[in-house]
Amino acid sequence: MDATALADALTRLRRAHGQLGGVISMIENADDCERVLTQLAAVSKAIDRAGFKIISTGLRHCQAATERGEQPPISAERLEKLFLALS
Repeated sequence: MDATALADALTRLRRAHGQLGGVISMIENADDCERVLTQLAAVSKAIDRAGFKIISTGLRHCQAATERGEQPPISAERLEKLFLALS
């Protein structure tokens, strides 16, 4: 898939990467449990949204290939399984 089409997902993953580093530091420094869990939830949400963005982009990519009369790089059934694995 095209990295340009996935720029939003990459941004989310980079942000989650930084947040995860922060969560690790918070745990190492024995930070407040509520703050740690709040940040961990934010990391999890960012990763989930990146995954859904990738699935969404894949669906559009496959639909465009089908409309051009080309074989999509991945079947709709496989994309559905991947989507369900994220949810």
